[in-house]
Amino acid sequence: MRKITSILLVANRDDSDKLLLEKAVRIARHLGARIELFACDAEHAYIMRRAYDTTGVEQAWLSSFSDNCEYLEALSQAVETSGVDIVVDAVCDSPHYQAVVDKVRSCQPDLVMKSTAGAHPLRRFTLDSNDWELMRACPATLLLSRGKPWEAHPRFTAMVDVSAEETPSLPDSIVATADLLAGACGGAVDLVFGEEGGGAAGSAARAAKVAALGCANHVSGEHVHILQGEPEVSLAGFAAKRSSDAIVLGALSHRESLTTLVGRLTGRLVEALTCDFVLVKAPHRLATDNVPAARRQPGSPLAA
Repeated sequence: MRKITSILLVANRDDSDKLLLEKAVRIARHLGARIELFACDAEHAYIMRRAYDTTGVEQAWLSSFSDNCEYLEALSQAVETSGVDIVVDAVCDSPHYQAVVDKVRSCQPDLVMKSTAGAHPLRRFTLDSNDWELMRACPATLLLSRGKPWEAHPRFTAMVDVSAEETPSLPDSIVATADLLAGACGGAVDLVFGEEGGGAAGSAARAAKVAALGCANHVSGEHVHILQGEPEVSLAGFAAKRSSDAIVLGALSHRESLTTLVGRLTGRLVEALTCDFVLVKAPHRLATDNVPAARRQPGSPLAA
């Protein structure tokens, strides 16, 4: 991603929304991007679709829409948004992640932003099933926030895999996205590749690829790092040591045995990290995934 002209912010309707909007405004103000605030009432949609007596369902849908729009308007007023164009939209639809995907396909934002589901009694954060499905299905670059403020000069860590031949354009997209976000926020970029092993000749060739990526995307040599060892350990440790504000990585798996878009390495890194993360789709997927798909008519809570 080399431009951001539109941002879709998916509200959770909790305390995390204000901080997420502050981050979105920070990006949008510098880049001149438009922000659309979006809320989905999946819980009431699920109930309404299964209601035996449909009397009043349409009114209930309209009430949900109005309530969510009022919330989003209040959210936009709670943050300093001067100079940024902001609009709001809401739906009553289920499942939640599919409503978001449908919205992305219809308005085609350059960046989607959402906070993770929330706290977990045994972890510092958790992803619920809708978060995981959204990671898999979102056709645009997706930023998932942990609810931690960014530093005045945030650090974005671009994690690439230059050994994957099936998605040769993805590493460049990852670094370009990190560079774009860092530039918008007055931050810096670290470029990281995790080397699991291999011959000296292969390692040298991969190191050269990483260095070339950095050079092409304004990342100076001192910010390019080749890490040794199991990526789940070395990459997560690097991010913690460098106090990364956000990790930018690919949303596609590079393991042939995996068919899901969020692969094992990406999934483990997401679980290990304590900062925000940005999932970047390969450009060739964006060309097909961003085509609006046929779907039920908006505004009909009873549509199949």
